[in-house]
Amino acid sequence: MEHDRIRTRAWVLHPDIKSDQGRRPAEPALAEGVALAEALPDLDVVGSTVVRLPKAHAGMLFGSGKIEELKDLLHSNEVDLVLIDGPVSPVQQRNLEKAWKVKILDRTGLILEIFSDRARTREGVLQVEMAALSYQRTRLVRAWTHLERQRGGLGFVGGPGETQIEADRRAIDDQLVNLRRQLAKVVKTRSLHRAARAKIPFPIVALVGYTNAGKSTLFNRLTGAEVMAKDMLFATLDPTMRRVEMPDGPEIILSDTVGFISDLPTELVAAFRATLEEVLAADVILHVRDISHEDSQNQANDVAAILSTLGVDETRAQIEVWNKLDQLPEDVAEARRQRAAREEGIHAISALTGEGIEALLDDVALKLEGVRHVEEFTLSFAQGKERAWLFQQDVVTNEEQGEEGFALTVRWTDKQKAQFKAL
Repeated sequence: MEHDRIRTRAWVLHPDIKSDQGRRPAEPALAEGVALAEALPDLDVVGSTVVRLPKAHAGMLFGSGKIEELKDLLHSNEVDLVLIDGPVSPVQQRNLEKAWKVKILDRTGLILEIFSDRARTREGVLQVEMAALSYQRTRLVRAWTHLERQRGGLGFVGGPGETQIEADRRAIDDQLVNLRRQLAKVVKTRSLHRAARAKIPFPIVALVGYTNAGKSTLFNRLTGAEVMAKDMLFATLDPTMRRVEMPDGPEIILSDTVGFISDLPTELVAAFRATLEEVLAADVILHVRDISHEDSQNQANDVAAILSTLGVDETRAQIEVWNKLDQLPEDVAEARRQRAAREEGIHAISALTGEGIEALLDDVALKLEGVRHVEEFTLSFAQGKERAWLFQQDVVTNEEQGEEGFALTVRWTDKQKAQFKAL
C-alpha cells in the first residue's frame, strides 16, 4: 500500500522594507511569494505574513522583537520551513535558522527549487544545476567548525591544510567546469539547429512575458500543440518551437520561452541565456501580459528590464498582448479593448476563448512583411534552386520564360533579398 507523501509545512514571509528603493506593493508581492511556494508539490503553505520594516538588519534581517514575535507564530503553527520572499544573506539565513529552529529558504533558493523540479530537457537540467551550484557557492558559511582545518601534506605533521569551505568551494568549481563543458555541447547543437532554420528562413516569433501570463495557452491555441498550461507559476520551463502557417501570411516558427519574474536570480538569467537566445533571434516579439493581474504594469516593467539585460534593443518589432480578458468584469474588459484599439502595437485578447486572436495574427503578418519593394531580374535555367526558393517564399508576382532563362518580377523585403543573395 502506498503511503501518502509527507508534505513540509511552510510559512511565507514578505519583508516590506521601507528604505528599499522602488519596492513593489506588499500584498501582491506576498501573493506571488505564496504562489511560488504552492508551485512546489511537496510544500503545504499553512500561512503567510507581510513583515513591515523601517530597514533590514544586517545580522538577522528582522529586529529582535519581531524575531521573537515570529518565532511564537511559527512554532504555534508547527512550521518546518520559512520562505522569505526576498534576498537573505548567508549570515542572516544561519542566524534565523538558529533563532527559529526551522529551515530558511530565500526567494532565489525557492525559484531554483521550482526550476529543479520542472526542468525536463537535458539543457534545462544542466542550466538549473549550474545556477544552483553558483548559488550554493555563495552560501558556504563556516558551519563546519569541527572540520575547520584538515591535515595538510601526505599525512605527516605539517602546516594547516585547506579549510572545509575551500575544499567545498573547489569541489563546486570543478562541477561547474564540467557542467559548462556539457552545456557548451548542447548549446552548439542548438546553434546548428538555428543555422539550419536560417537556411529555411521562416521568420521567428517569440512569446515572452511574466510567468503565468498565459504564453503556453496562447502557444497551444496558435499551434494546436499540447504544451503544459496551468494556472501556476513556471508551469513550463523548457523552450518549445513549432511551425505555424499564418492565415494569408508567411509560415513562421513560434517559440515559447520560460516565464520571467521580478528579482529573477542572476544565476538563472546567466544560466538560461542560451535558451533565451531564441528571443534575440526573433523577428517579432510578442510580450504577453496578464491584464487581469493587479500588478500587471510592474510585471511588464520587469519583463522589459530582463529583455534589456539580454540585449534585446527597443527597435526590435514588439507587440504587447493583453491576455486574460475573460477574467475581467465585462465593463473593465471593454475599457481594455477600447484602449488597446487606440494604441498602436497593443492587442487585447483571450488565449482561452480565442477573442482577438485573428487581429493579432494580422498584425504579426504585417510586421513580418515589412516594407516590400518590386524588382525585376532574370535567372538562368541552371538556377533552379534559386527559382524554387523564390516561389517557396511566395514573392514572385510574374514570370516569363525566354531564351536565356526566366524573367521574374518579385515583391520582397530587404531581408529576403539578402537571404536570396546568400544562396
